[in-house]
Amino acid sequence: MTVTNALSTRDDAVPRDEPAPRRRARFHPLTVAEVRTLTDDAVEVSFAVPDDLAAEFSYLPGQHVALRTTLDGAEVRRSYSLCRAPEHRRDGTVTRLSIAVKRDEGGLFSTWAQTGLRPGATIDVMSPQGTFTSALPDIDGRHIVGIAAGSGITPLMALAQSVLARSETARFTLLYTNRSSSDVMFLDDLADLKDRHPTRLTLHHVLSREQRTAPLLSGRIDEIKLRTILTALIPPARVDEWFLCGPLALVDLCREVLGDLGVSREHIRFELFTTGDEPARAARPVEVRDGGRTVRVEVTLDGISSTVESPVDAHESLLNAALRVRPDAPFACAGGVCGTCRARLVEGSVTMAENYALEPDEIERGFVLTCQSHPTSDRVVVDYDV
Repeated sequence: MTVTNALSTRDDAVPRDEPAPRRRARFHPLTVAEVRTLTDDAVEVSFAVPDDLAAEFSYLPGQHVALRTTLDGAEVRRSYSLCRAPEHRRDGTVTRLSIAVKRDEGGLFSTWAQTGLRPGATIDVMSPQGTFTSALPDIDGRHIVGIAAGSGITPLMALAQSVLARSETARFTLLYTNRSSSDVMFLDDLADLKDRHPTRLTLHHVLSREQRTAPLLSGRIDEIKLRTILTALIPPARVDEWFLCGPLALVDLCREVLGDLGVSREHIRFELFTTGDEPARAARPVEVRDGGRTVRVEVTLDGISSTVESPVDAHESLLNAALRVRPDAPFACAGGVCGTCRARLVEGSVTMAENYALEPDEIERGFVLTCQSHPTSDRVVVDYDV
């Protein structure tokens, strides 16, 4: 999730997508440049990236950032996808970051973003992370499809803009579901993008609570409707890569149906959105009792190793243990979705309760989500620097 609606199509406007080296996630203060209304309950927030931080905030379309601020006297962290393809300086560094924030009922941060956030405010923003990016080495002549629900559109906006700008022969199809037309985020931006690329961008808006002319595009997307859409409108055999972003139920349905239709999992990229208002806090207190059984947790971060004893009966996560000795340990959602707390398991064993962020090859190489990992051995060693 840039401020201007127009995206340059010059070859140097959007660089070729190449795997970004995994870097240590760090917070840096950025100034809000603009807050733009998208719908009655969603805004786009754009940050200016100063010259001295330009390299830290280079990103690939589909990645996300974590935000950190203090509200009502407590630290609040939230993770949001970058919603626009990168805008660059002459040297290739990024000039702006933009995210979209949709208000959730009772949500502390999202409500503040709608009502209290103004240009000129400073917020800590973490360097971009995430693997919800294209794996295609060359997109010329390729057909890429995105399926999104609600605020799941945010990373797909960046992906669609990038694909259409990078290649004059690539195509992008978007299946986007919302309750009603008033809930559609980036409605004007999508229309503008369609006007610029009428033959290469296909839009299918599905409204669950508003009748459309085409019955197929009205009502909730269930298995029958999805299979019909994929048969009649988006034949999988003509698609090279799929991007799914939305609630777990929709993402799971799409993955299952696509699999039944012969689409290999390696061609499907998915990301879950969260409400943006789950609790993501610093370490909870843990008491180490004399004589109680403990697990020795060793953490390497920024080249410095720290050790903490974790009581077995506390059932704390590796992240919670790490934060007790390293308050700067990276995390954002703390729900297994964003991947910010990723580290490599060097020694010992753990169980991972949830994983919506790590790719299978990352797990094979020993990476874990520390917010979801609990020790199952007497000693566990993790390295955030790998």
